[in-house]
Amino acid sequence: MKQVVLVTGAGSGIGKLSAQSLALAGHVVYASMRDIEGRNKGRADEVRQWATERGVHLHPLELDVLQQESADAAAAAIVREQGRIDVVMQNAGHLVVGPAEAFTPEEMMRVFDTNLFGAQRVNRAVLPYMREREAGLMLWISSTTTKGGFPPFMGPYGAAKAAMDSLAVTLAYEIARFGIETSIVVPGAFTRGTSHFPTAGKPADAARAAAYRRYDGLMDQIGERLTALTPDDADPQAVADEIVRIVGMSSGSRPMRAVIDFVGDGAREVLEVSERVRIDFARRIGMGDLLGARIRR
Repeated sequence: MKQVVLVTGAGSGIGKLSAQSLALAGHVVYASMRDIEGRNKGRADEVRQWATERGVHLHPLELDVLQQESADAAAAAIVREQGRIDVVMQNAGHLVVGPAEAFTPEEMMRVFDTNLFGAQRVNRAVLPYMREREAGLMLWISSTTTKGGFPPFMGPYGAAKAAMDSLAVTLAYEIARFGIETSIVVPGAFTRGTSHFPTAGKPADAARAAAYRRYDGLMDQIGERLTALTPDDADPQAVADEIVRIVGMSSGSRPMRAVIDFVGDGAREVLEVSERVRIDFARRIGMGDLLGARIRR
């Protein structure tokens, strides 16, 4: 069934791959990014050209997750053009690397602003439409850093992703009785195929960061080891393919979690246990009906 899909952070990486793959699968997709008439005009033009050449419904859409007004306007534009929003893929995020001590609280807040509060702005923009229809799918792009092993110097990012993941789980209960499903896709580390690490931010306090010079070269060593552990066929397209699969599934049959990890950082095993605990506890306290969306027929 054709779905109307909003993808946040669709200018590059997993967001871009997913938007393209969903469009090729026959869905109507809005690839959102900020400043499509300025800094990202080239990317927006590329989206239009790519869609025209393939005859698919993929549209660039202005959406700055740092601004509630922008999120509201984006959601309203989709509903105005399509009459509904079926799927929201919460993908916008930004990686920062460096010693945790070197980041000021304000810098950490900016990481949370994109990775957590940005998602909440999108929630507030789209959920009124989805609740009114009593249907939809909230599709979250989490990270194995939330439950698996991950290296040092990614503290603010790991904390923000863990908070976003927690919000997704809590929200899943709260929107289930409106017939809105939740799926959380959990990618592992990809050493190629995305611009995640090349575009990562760093702390402004260079002097404080330099105090950790005894760790110089560690991230390069970790990167080399991750590359060695990663099989040749590991490609972020696998994440996009899983997203297409989940979106294409019938309502009521979609998984709560899907892990795509080629390195084996332990997140899959930990999540299997944590899901069993979560489900058991929900049933023990009498909210078992919230474990799955109440699908309107």
